[in-house]
Amino acid sequence: MPPDPAYAPGDTVRIHYTRPPDRVQLFEQAVVHDAGLFVVTYLPAAQLKKPVMVEGRVVLEPGAPVVWFTYRGDVWHDVGRFHLADGTFTGVYANVLTPVEMEGTRWDTTDLYLDVWRGADGEIQLLDRDEFDEAVGAGLLTPAVAERAFTEGERLVQGARQGAWPPAHVDEWTLERARTELR
Repeated sequence: MPPDPAYAPGDTVRIHYTRPPDRVQLFEQAVVHDAGLFVVTYLPAAQLKKPVMVEGRVVLEPGAPVVWFTYRGDVWHDVGRFHLADGTFTGVYANVLTPVEMEGTRWDTTDLYLDVWRGADGEIQLLDRDEFDEAVGAGLLTPAVAERAFTEGERLVQGARQGAWPPAHVDEWTLERARTELR
């Protein structure tokens, strides 16, 4: 049975996003919908120093909106619907991370380096394997966490190849729907 929703549309959450060894970023996002098992949030304009690229293509640029899906429980990833600054949908991006700890308006998680991409064109990729391998080699992730992270990344890639990932709710919560819900 899913947990009872704790957030209302328009609530602001602050996500403390740690990247080992010691980088912490703070993201403030508006809650769009709390479905119990996951919370949909909206970031109206990504604060990026440079665009996010996949295979030489811009998939998220400074000032672009993102619709995020953060899961409760023992889920080792989040999901973002990425866009260009003009709102053009580019694809679905998953960060492999530790399960998010949701304590009121403060959420905490740790990035585990790997990312999964499913482009609007259907292209599927496991991203940042080199960064992951460097982090493991430097001892920034314990062997157990590294194994769990790699397993999660591979599971998402296989799910995408089989048409089972991302889940249907990710495709249902378009940018337009998120913006309408917040009005």
